[in-house]
Amino acid sequence: MTVQTALRQACRLLEEGAVPVARLTAEVLLCHALNCPRAYLYGHPEEELSEPARLAFERYLEERLAGRPTQYITRRQEFYGREFLVTPDVLIPRPETEHVVETALEVARAARDILDVGCGSGAIAVTLSLELGRPVWASDVSLAALAVAAENARRLGAEAHFLACDVTDAIAPRSLDLVVSNPPYVPLAEEAGLQREVRDWEPRVALFSGPAGLDMYRRLAADAARVLRPGGWLILELGFKTAGPVRAMLGPAWTDVRIRPDLAGFERVLATRLACPSRDRKGAEEA
Repeated sequence: MTVQTALRQACRLLEEGAVPVARLTAEVLLCHALNCPRAYLYGHPEEELSEPARLAFERYLEERLAGRPTQYITRRQEFYGREFLVTPDVLIPRPETEHVVETALEVARAARDILDVGCGSGAIAVTLSLELGRPVWASDVSLAALAVAAENARRLGAEAHFLACDVTDAIAPRSLDLVVSNPPYVPLAEEAGLQREVRDWEPRVALFSGPAGLDMYRRLAADAARVLRPGGWLILELGFKTAGPVRAMLGPAWTDVRIRPDLAGFERVLATRLACPSRDRKGAEEA
């Protein structure tokens, strides 16, 4: 079987199986089987696949047709221009989450003590460490996820430190300048309507957050108010139509609320600062 034939047959199988972007998926899986870049496929269409490569490719196609996400097959996902290891123990990093990093670099570049809550693969924490050139802390309740995040930090040379804890339970009060998080925000009521690749394969703890998808936002707002120094930033990725409810739950402890849309125009990131008591008192006296 040649490269060209393998791709043609794979595309047909994936299209019949209603797998999105069948051609790209076939190319990525074949590259994984051959351990080569995509350009190689176009430069060597008549090359014969070795028996191990053919068998591996067939196995990858079977897994993808069964619903296993491509990223869990290849164990790779690009985020902010870097390749991250991913496994079924962690949420697959999405391009939309890059807006969390961009927002942090815009509003809190001077932050020294930083925590990524629910770090998963470590995509946010590792990226911030590398972009800012300083240490970043990250927490998660999953030991398996923390192992993946630590491996990504090692591979990419990031100075990231990992904590096994629930939200900010292991963090001292008033010790941070920035808390960032891509929390679980899918309502339990929407589980049945999710794509099977998400519903059946990605970790539930990283997806669902109560009946309305807001439970973790409430925890984060309360916990961040405890661990941030006055003037410190809280930056959260938002789920679909959660900007209003999340903003409403912040209360008077928070100021300078900013909402950032993603490339599709959806409200994707919320950034807000913990109010400074002295500044508030001064404003009240002047009024």
